[in-house]
Amino acid sequence: MKRIRIFVLLLGVCFASVAWSQQNGWSEFHRHNMQRRNPYETVLNVSDVGKLVLKWSYQTGDQISYGSPAVANGVVYVGSLDHNVYALNAASGVKVWSYTTGYQVYSSPAVANGVVYVGSDDDNVYALNAKTGHKLWSYTTGYWIPASPTVANGVVYVGSDDSYVYALNASTGALLWKYLTEQGQAIGSSPALVNGALYIGGGGGVFYALNASTGGLLWRYYPGYYAYTSPAVAKGVVYSGSGANGEGGNVYALNASTGAELWSDSIGSTYSSPAVANGVVYIGGGQDNTVYALKAKTGARLWSYATGKDVDSSPAVANGVVYVGSYDGNVYALNASTGALLWSYTTGGAVESSPVVTSGMLYVGSDDGKVYAFGLP
Repeated sequence: MKRIRIFVLLLGVCFASVAWSQQNGWSEFHRHNMQRRNPYETVLNVSDVGKLVLKWSYQTGDQISYGSPAVANGVVYVGSLDHNVYALNAASGVKVWSYTTGYQVYSSPAVANGVVYVGSDDDNVYALNAKTGHKLWSYTTGYWIPASPTVANGVVYVGSDDSYVYALNASTGALLWKYLTEQGQAIGSSPALVNGALYIGGGGGVFYALNASTGGLLWRYYPGYYAYTSPAVAKGVVYSGSGANGEGGNVYALNASTGAELWSDSIGSTYSSPAVANGVVYIGGGQDNTVYALKAKTGARLWSYATGKDVDSSPAVANGVVYVGSYDGNVYALNASTGALLWSYTTGGAVESSPVVTSGMLYVGSDDGKVYAFGLP
């Protein structure tokens, strides 16, 4: 009986360790909470983030553009415009494997159940073995796939520049359903999945809510500007930005059930996707070179921080700190409550990539072609 108790205890510890690892990782663009925040980060905080140092960098063959790294089980996965998807040791930066697609990879990888899912501008969605990089399957859409997949409940959801949203069987790649958006515009948005609804922005200037099981339309909202940013969902509200190519733009709060507008604020044209944490929405203002913090209930501006150039990078929030990149070549750490600068690092190119924070480490890509990893000394 004593041996049984010890075995059960060890089994419980093992399961708890796996669960903690899954929670504390950053396995896809949104994270599983669809809010671009990591509530499990306990190492980096307002007091010590200023001590961050470069732990390693890895040079790919071209820009790491809008793609965000994914971190799971001690490995960093990232796509590059050199056509490759890379798996790097999260502690050392040593390459574990790389997989060559047919064209540029803007898409952020999503990792689930030992598989890496990623889109490529060769028109394919790929499923790769997370340990070896071996291709498990691919699915061909009608055009480029700059969008980042979202994976949940055995389904891969992804948008394509052919104007469709796709739902694919995660094990086989078989098509479950597809939805044609309006006006034949590209979809660069990564969908957010909450309570059986799939929320996604369409390039033609429409936000959509779809039934995640069937692809049926639940509601749509017309912001009046292009909607390339990826929505975040918190407490029954969908937050998203709009605007591109120098046109006007806003950040919106919409009722998740009905699509009714709750509030909007003009921040200018942006590709930045919002992060939501502790009742605050954080988003880059795109061409006005500014990071904004807005009250989630009302949209009231709490603070703003000016960088040197456009902020199309999407913020990440963890333990009281906001991390974001800028076209001025810097990645920034800001106090989430006040907007005060806590730390910055200058890379060799524009930082369009969106940072991720997990287990005391900050990972981000740059247009200089490098993946950067920062940690405490």
